[in-house]
Amino acid sequence: MRPISLVLRVVALTFVLFVWFGIGSGIAMRGIAQPSAADGSAAVWLVLVCVLETIILSYLILRSRWAGWRLILAIFVVFYGVSTFMGQIESAVFLTKLPAGMVPRLFLMGLLIAAPFSPLAVIILGKRNAELTDKQRGVRLGTPVSLQAWKLALIAVAYVILYFTFGYFIAWRNPAVREYYGGADSGSFFAQMQSVVRDRPWLIPFQILRAMLWVAIALPIVRMLKGDWRETALALGMTFAVLMNAQLLLPNPYMPEPVRMAHLVETASSNFIFGLLVGWLLTERRAFAQLPTVQVAR
Repeated sequence: MRPISLVLRVVALTFVLFVWFGIGSGIAMRGIAQPSAADGSAAVWLVLVCVLETIILSYLILRSRWAGWRLILAIFVVFYGVSTFMGQIESAVFLTKLPAGMVPRLFLMGLLIAAPFSPLAVIILGKRNAELTDKQRGVRLGTPVSLQAWKLALIAVAYVILYFTFGYFIAWRNPAVREYYGGADSGSFFAQMQSVVRDRPWLIPFQILRAMLWVAIALPIVRMLKGDWRETALALGMTFAVLMNAQLLLPNPYMPEPVRMAHLVETASSNFIFGLLVGWLLTERRAFAQLPTVQVAR
C-alpha cells in the first residue's frame, strides 16, 4: 500500500470513528447530562482520541497475518476489551458518584462504537479478504503447560505490583484523587496496602482476575502479528496504554480534570510496562530463527 493511500485511509477511519463516537454516545447516553464545552474543546479532544485509537488499531490490522472475519473478531475483542470492558469493570466497583444506570450505558456505548468500527476498519485497510491471510508463522506461544502456568503466575504478580504501586505513588498521593474517592493517605505504601488487605480483602483477587483478562485480550495480538517478539511486546504496550486511557482526555461532568489526568498518567505508564512484560513472556524469542533442515533417511 502506497504511503499516500495509507494516510488517506487512516484519515477516513479517524472520521468514521469520530462519527461512531457521536452515534454511540447519542444512543447510549440519551437522557444523561453531557459535558458542557462551549468553546468546542470537547470536540477537539475527541478528534485527538479518535486519531490515537485509529493509529493503534490500524497498526494492528496492517501488521496482522490474519484477514477477513477472523481479523474483524480479533480487532473487536481488542478494541472493546481494552477501551471499554477493562476500564468499566473498575468503574462498576469504584465510581460511586455516577448517575444510576450509567455504567451499563458506558458498556453499551463502547459496544456501539467497537462493533461497527471493527469491520469497517478491516475493510477500509484492505484486509477483508480471508484469502489474503499470510501463511508465514508468527510469534508463537510457549507450548509446555508447566511453562505457561508459571508465566501466568508471574503476570498476575507483576500486574498486582504495578497496579498498587503506580496507583499509590502516582494517583493516590494526589489530594484531588483522595478527595474525589473520599479516602485518606495512610502515610506510606506498605501502610496503604495493609489498609487494603484489611478493608478490601477482595481487591487483590479482583486484580489477579483482571490480569488474566488482560492475557485473554493479548492472545489474539500475539498470535496474529507478523513481527518478532520485540514488535509484539511493543504493540501490546502501546495498545494497553493508549486504547484504555485515551478517552480520559475527554472532559466529562463526573470526573474532575485533575483526577482524570492523574489516572491517565498512572494507568498509561503502568499498562505500557505491563504490556511489554506480557509480550515478552508470551512469545518465543526464537520464533523467527531459521534453523537448518536435516533430512532423515526413512
